Amino acid sequence: MTKNHVFAMLVIACVSVLASCTQKDTLVTLEVKTQYGALEGFEEDGVKKFLGVPFAQAPLGELRWKAPQPVQPWEGVRSAKQFGDDPMQPDIFGDMSFRGPGRSEDCLYLNIWTTAATTGDALPVLIYFNGGGLMAGSGSEPRYDGSSLSKEGVICVTANYREGVFGFFAHPDLTASSEYKGSGNFGFLDQVAAIKWVKENISSFGGNPDKITIVGESAGAFSVSLLMCSPLSKNLIAGAMLSSGAEVLPFQPTSQADADAAGAELLKQAGIPSLADAMALSADSLQKLLPPKGMANVVLDGYFMTESPDDVFEKGQQAQVPLLAGWNSLEGSPSQALGNQAPTLENYKNAMKAQFGDMTDEIFKAYGLETDEDVLSQKGLDLASDLFTGFPTWKACDYHAKSGLPVYRYHYMHPRPQVSAKMGEKVAALAGGVRDKTADEKKSEAQQPAIAPGAVHSADIEYAMGTLDTNEYYDWNEDDHAISKLFLSYYANFCKTGNPNGKGLPQWTVITKDNLDAAPVMKIDVASKVVASPEKENAYRTLEKFYRSKKQ
Repeated sequence: MTKNHVFAMLVIACVSVLASCTQKDTLVTLEVKTQYGALEGFEEDGVKKFLGVPFAQAPLGELRWKAPQPVQPWEGVRSAKQFGDDPMQPDIFGDMSFRGPGRSEDCLYLNIWTTAATTGDALPVLIYFNGGGLMAGSGSEPRYDGSSLSKEGVICVTANYREGVFGFFAHPDLTASSEYKGSGNFGFLDQVAAIKWVKENISSFGGNPDKITIVGESAGAFSVSLLMCSPLSKNLIAGAMLSSGAEVLPFQPTSQADADAAGAELLKQAGIPSLADAMALSADSLQKLLPPKGMANVVLDGYFMTESPDDVFEKGQQAQVPLLAGWNSLEGSPSQALGNQAPTLENYKNAMKAQFGDMTDEIFKAYGLETDEDVLSQKGLDLASDLFTGFPTWKACDYHAKSGLPVYRYHYMHPRPQVSAKMGEKVAALAGGVRDKTADEKKSEAQQPAIAPGAVHSADIEYAMGTLDTNEYYDWNEDDHAISKLFLSYYANFCKTGNPNGKGLPQWTVITKDNLDAAPVMKIDVASKVVASPEKENAYRTLEKFYRSKKQ
């Protein structure tokens, strides 16, 4: 071989290496090529944003009540500069704020926030599924905005899914005609489709498809717990986070036969003669006739869910990933059971006997409820909160740790500040916004029973996502912003490493199968710290004993 040949081969080798490096480290610009076509986003405050990105075909016409279908490729460059339509939903939570142009069945869009410079950055990814009882909500809500998280080096994605009757309706004719012989889990299948789209395409946005963490709050957390168990999704993720919810004990799945029968009865009660007649209705007409009536149970359709989540967790067959999970200190209140009765121990026990029966005294003792003063203390709030979202979230953590997988559990304690005076006579509502005060609320505060302060359901979202500034209803102060910075850092670190700990942060101890009896829990507040309470773990075990007795 001559020197010229050797030189030529070296040149070719160098060119190949350079080409390979160039291909690996393609610049992430405002025009990104996906497997389905090119997208044009925009940049704002150092964050590249791609909004209203279709991850499945519009579920219109014959695709209503079918599993999501792959996106059809498009020609040219598609604009991704505004949110897509929000899912169909009535105004269940009047204080929810959306940024989509409207509401439509054509809602299967996701949104991406990235600060990656090149595809070689391979940043970790977080996908957020919104709450709203599987009846309402959207990835366009300002409280889920991904700008702050993306500045921490995590690509943030929010994804819509079909809600209410559009996402969770089963019927014998739908089941018979589907390829997998099932129906009723369409909204959950939308979530799976979103995860798959991200896994297939996020590298073009500078993301790592093998480092996807999924998170949700309330109904979104219930969804994440199911996605951890579904054979369609559990192997697609690298981490999971639950905020106030999980679809495990005491929640039970619905059989396909029961779901089909309930769907057929629903049409009958609404005066809709057949499935074909329901298919022929406009989205608005259908929603008026069949409005959402509460969060749907997952259906054992043999496809998305082949067995109950409890069975999957008990066998240790859920996603083998780290879990970060927790709930808020004021998810519920004894006043919800007491109504207009005085908050005495006797009244509270009598109100709960309809639910707890012969185990009322045992459960009250486990929660330390022994005096009238205890009822509206944190002890009473803990019981009410656990009956809403706390217990199932705890049980998911318990299952996961028993499987030998790392669990980081928190209890979010910090209440929101007062509603801003510029809002007038308003009070906090359920979804982060405000509502008008009722006549009773306008009465003197002295006439109202005192309720211990705490973090209400959904109050953690703006803190954890770093989106306080998107909510103008409250007078955020230095403590609020400091807690938000801490919570956001924990989220970002967990997405990056599967561990929330980082330099300068209060140390968060992991729960393992060896410390379950005194599980370490991060109390997130002005002075955040880890505590371990065998008494609290005993209270959860007592409540578990009650729920398991009801299953027998």
